[in-house]
Amino acid sequence: MSDIHSPGRTFANPVIPGFHPDPSICRVGDDYYLVCSSFEYFPGVPVFHSRDLVNWTQIGNALDRPSQLPLPTGTPSSAGIYAPTLRHHDGRFWLIVTLVCEGGGNLLFTTTDPAGPWSDPVRLPGVPGIDPDLAWDEDGTCWCTVAGVGQVRIDPHTGESFGAPRKLWSGTPGAKAPEAPHLYHVGDHWYLLIAEGGTERGHSVSVARGRTPTGPFEPCPANPILTHRGFEHPIQNTGHADLVQATDGSWWMVLLGVRPGGGTPGWHVLGRETFLAPVTWVDGWPVVGDLEPDMPAPAWPLRPDPVAPHRDDFDLSALQPCWVSLRDRPARHCTTKERAGWLTLHARGSSLDEPDVVFVGRRQQHLSCRARTLIDPAEGRGGLAVRLDEDHHYEIEAGSGEVKVLARIGPLHTVVASRPVPAGPLVLGIQVTPTRTLRDARTGPDTLSLGVEEPDGTFTVLGTLDGRYLSTEVAGGFTGRVIGMYASGGTVHFDWFDYEPLDQ
Repeated sequence: MSDIHSPGRTFANPVIPGFHPDPSICRVGDDYYLVCSSFEYFPGVPVFHSRDLVNWTQIGNALDRPSQLPLPTGTPSSAGIYAPTLRHHDGRFWLIVTLVCEGGGNLLFTTTDPAGPWSDPVRLPGVPGIDPDLAWDEDGTCWCTVAGVGQVRIDPHTGESFGAPRKLWSGTPGAKAPEAPHLYHVGDHWYLLIAEGGTERGHSVSVARGRTPTGPFEPCPANPILTHRGFEHPIQNTGHADLVQATDGSWWMVLLGVRPGGGTPGWHVLGRETFLAPVTWVDGWPVVGDLEPDMPAPAWPLRPDPVAPHRDDFDLSALQPCWVSLRDRPARHCTTKERAGWLTLHARGSSLDEPDVVFVGRRQQHLSCRARTLIDPAEGRGGLAVRLDEDHHYEIEAGSGEVKVLARIGPLHTVVASRPVPAGPLVLGIQVTPTRTLRDARTGPDTLSLGVEEPDGTFTVLGTLDGRYLSTEVAGGFTGRVIGMYASGGTVHFDWFDYEPLDQ
């Protein structure tokens, strides 16, 4: 095996920034594919492609039809799609997920093209719990392993299970939440990789091995093989990992982590992100290398993708795959076909407090960024928002000759500022600025400035708000910030949306 690193070249972690948790990866030839959890957002399960493990491009969303992803209006935020596993076997891609909502359960989808379309779901009524994994042994038997950590044999074509689930391993004694299991056959052993300690600051990765896929499993004496708990490190909550062997024979791990900012206890606002770390094998056990924001590059040439344009002019008949909505996206409420070159939203819910509000957003992927949109609110009311959930969001809203900065923080909902504006289209903007210097231990991670762009191009800030209230440490849950456009009354049109990363 060649050297795992390329001297003098580096890459930046996370490799997929922003709210992209629970990564699962597989390789087919020279191509790598990766999926993430999507929770209450539709379409669900973003699918990424790479040729070098470092540069990733979203090529679609696996669950892009209501028949695949029925999310009732009452589905809570941070419910929905949990912890997908992506595998390639027998010429097909296999995706198994947990749908957490009324009528949900564990579901399996297949395709020959990961960009889609994917099949309708095969239900797995005999598979309990969450975080399902798929592995096939040499005779073609399919094993499904779940959080807990239990296992049951299934027919992936029909969803039938054979026998009751049996316990494989409970992880480290006393450690909570043994979950995110993945099973691999490497050399003479089957390896069972799990997350444990909870997906907060105690998160970790541990491993056990056995001679068969059903065990018995012996834990690695060096467990956890990866954790940042108790360390002063910019990347925290490290866990929920998956392994992949590269084309040169080297091994790598994708995993989730967060980047807290501000004072105590530290607030992460982008959600759980996807990181990459090298893995070597020592005495038959995987050993994880350093996990840092700036990493030595792999030994092979990197293949950066063309820089994506900052602006979406909504000139296509369908939205780009980066755009997500809340629980569904009916064409009668969201379309680019009603007014050419514009995104048209017809209101349903009356505000971002409502679970059925019509919203089209993209994940915030940079600690410092600016978002702007040109809105025509003549037939209604709507605006530009930064959302974590129904109880935690900031927005600037236009309608009836007025713009308002609104803030929802838990049970508190307030109008921060307002001013009249002339009739007609106008540009709304939000700028996110990370904290550079701590005032004291309570200093938040960033600030959000919301305002309007004047006809001469200058930006007038109407309200500046503390970003800690749009963080997981305050709001709870499993998601991250999503920035986008919404309608809260009547019909509103958006000519373009511009998302610009700023200096980190």
